[in-house]
Amino acid sequence: MITSRDNETLKLVRKLLGQRKHREETGLFAVEGEDLVAAAREAGIQPVHLLVAGETVEAELLARVSTLPHPARAIGVYRRADLPAGGRDTCLALWRLADPGNVGTLVRTADAFGACIALSDGCADPLSPKALRASAGAIFRVPLLDWDDRRGRCVALVAHGGEPVAQVDLSPPVTFLLGAERAGLPDERVAECERATIPLCGEAESLNVAAAGAIALYEASRRV
Repeated sequence: MITSRDNETLKLVRKLLGQRKHREETGLFAVEGEDLVAAAREAGIQPVHLLVAGETVEAELLARVSTLPHPARAIGVYRRADLPAGGRDTCLALWRLADPGNVGTLVRTADAFGACIALSDGCADPLSPKALRASAGAIFRVPLLDWDDRRGRCVALVAHGGEPVAQVDLSPPVTFLLGAERAGLPDERVAECERATIPLCGEAESLNVAAAGAIALYEASRRV
């Protein structure tokens, strides 16, 4: 059992939870909470390290490294290389989304509809603590692609000026392009794609990006 705060595994976990740079350099990431650890186990992904309060580490020491308001009773360290690989017929391509909560929520939504996720440079880290919590374990089931590996016809979701999404050809393979929360999609990205808009009947100017992604995936799934 780990009894020292200077233990090397605890130091590693602190860095993985706090620094994207360290996650990228090591190819490792840490998840907090028994539910996420269980999701990894159910997906057949084995931890590099598994810390369990009162079993492999003193509970007080684990609480000190946890980022949760109520400290996690379990923290697992995993290899990014062990996550799912390969594309799917439907993809959400995320262009420079800054909020890790939105990124994690879209990973969860992709899981619900059998899609994959492509990430541009400048996107929030899907392996950050906030994104992992928002994914609710879907991170262990949804393939994460490099931006250039997305496949199929590209449909850019724009707030205004596109064809109603219900009238757009969404036959697979298809990629939905979603833009940053405030800036949206740059013109040069939109120019590469068909444009689709989700019609709104209320007074809201636009939808949250995670809500827009969910509606787009539902619209595609109901036509299969």
